[in-house]
Amino acid sequence: MRKVQRPLIGEYAPYAIMYIDLVPEDGLVLQYLQDDLQMLKGLLVPLSEEKLSTPCAESEWTIKEILLHVSDTERILSYRALRFARNDTTDLPGFEQDDYVAASGANARSIEDIVAELSAVRAATVALFSSFSDQVMARSGPASGLNLSVRAALYQIVGHELHHINSIKENYL
Repeated sequence: MRKVQRPLIGEYAPYAIMYIDLVPEDGLVLQYLQDDLQMLKGLLVPLSEEKLSTPCAESEWTIKEILLHVSDTERILSYRALRFARNDTTDLPGFEQDDYVAASGANARSIEDIVAELSAVRAATVALFSSFSDQVMARSGPASGLNLSVRAALYQIVGHELHHINSIKENYL
């Protein structure tokens, strides 16, 4: 699989380093997109409905809500990357993750349905980023008033998912 250069400081918002630092430094970020999805499926599909729909603590999200949050965030970051890849430098607004989770209806859905959706999103993400040349990966634009490169969006997608996988393992399993 193709290697993608790690984003440099200044290609992403300062808070995003917490996600980018979770991604191995070998450049195989596209491979991790595929591998991490398989890991998630193996980890979560066998869990009971109670485990999937119960938060680990008051005012925390459930595993189902976390999975839809990962999917929503991946879609948003992919959309931003597409805009910047096509040389659209319109400042793209942020989103309020808690509002998205509250409106997701995640706990009323089956884990199989949520995983199928995430799988479809992931296939689209891999196809999109695989189509970008190294030159396109280096393009950037403003998101929430801060610079974001195409490759930084990719690394954030992977690191964000890893962050939540780690959280699920620590707090729910």
